[in-house]
Amino acid sequence: MAEGNIDTAFKAAIDAGKIHGAILSATDAEGRFVYEKTLGERTLLSGEKKPHQPDDVLFLASATKLLATIAALQCVDDGLLSLTGDLSSVAPELAAKQVITGFSEDGETPLLEPQARPITLEMLLTHSSGLVYHFMNPLIARWREKFALSAQTPEEDGKLRVEETFTYPLAFQPGAGWMYGPGLDWAGRIVERVTGKTLGDRMHERIFSPLGITDAQFYPVTREDLRDRLVDLNPEDPDATGRAVLGGGGEMNLRTKGDFGGHGLFMTGPDYVKVLRSILAKDGKILKTTTVNDMFQQHLGPEASTAHQAALASPFGVFFRVGVAPGSKAGYGLGGLLTLEDVDGWYGERTLTWGGGLTFAWFIDRKNDLCGVGAIQASLPVDGETIDALKQTFRHDIYLQRAAWQKQHA
Repeated sequence: MAEGNIDTAFKAAIDAGKIHGAILSATDAEGRFVYEKTLGERTLLSGEKKPHQPDDVLFLASATKLLATIAALQCVDDGLLSLTGDLSSVAPELAAKQVITGFSEDGETPLLEPQARPITLEMLLTHSSGLVYHFMNPLIARWREKFALSAQTPEEDGKLRVEETFTYPLAFQPGAGWMYGPGLDWAGRIVERVTGKTLGDRMHERIFSPLGITDAQFYPVTREDLRDRLVDLNPEDPDATGRAVLGGGGEMNLRTKGDFGGHGLFMTGPDYVKVLRSILAKDGKILKTTTVNDMFQQHLGPEASTAHQAALASPFGVFFRVGVAPGSKAGYGLGGLLTLEDVDGWYGERTLTWGGGLTFAWFIDRKNDLCGVGAIQASLPVDGETIDALKQTFRHDIYLQRAAWQKQHA
């Protein structure tokens, strides 16, 4: 387990200037155990400093993917989509993609082969479709540098929609591999096409409103009441692109147009926990019980599972394991990493977990009836080692906090 506890470890990191603060939240299915803690302070665009508050608005980065997964599964519940059906009719751009296997000897021509099977929604939700971020695959990076950057035709405002941003070929045959990619961006776009609504509007109608959530918006955040509470709107990030969450950069938000289900959402930590709790409690407010149960099943076939295990053991594995020890049994559910064994005093078997950028962590542990969010507010440049240790401290210490509460209320 991580050393120290939330109070001592986070205070030390604040005192050392490694982080500005943190917003931590956790609960059980019935809302009896409620843990909410804020530490440190944020800097306003004016330079003024204010203590962090639970209703500070956070950039979720890839933690958006869980919300996009839920929106897509709602379309399955509604009969608008099938989890394992061919998406060609609703996303012909995906059906037209070929698989890159290399480049010609002169390096000028990509070697491509047709899809052996169609891409499905299940593949998009589990990163097994062949769609891969360019920074995760050298062939895709090379293709993007050679063809995509010069060929992109943004709209008049210079920004790109999902289908214009991710024009890359597939990195492997659909269902035959695993690698992190823009599958949830495409899933969000597909939700828009079958519902006729923006992803944000659909989330407000079917996720946020049923749970009493009003403070959520995709980039760019235009509501002044939310902008006043934006953690990432400060002198280090005057465009609120989430640089401290991403460890720098943030250009993705500046270049994109529309609602990106893979990274673009802003909301508060306690509101995010409302979503986690709804899933944990299987309260039926946002998904059918059978659909929730299916989220916590292994959804990778044999080939994809083998590739997933290789990814967990790779140099990128520290990100893909999201706090789970190397060599632990793990798969991939609908929404995140799925643990496949108990860890004494910590995650139970079939805990679903993922994060966002370098600083955001979430989990749903149905076996131990606990879910939570840890949103660390990093200083720039981001000290990745410190942030990883703090996320792990939160993940472990919240179980000790819960155990102490249970003992007190026994």
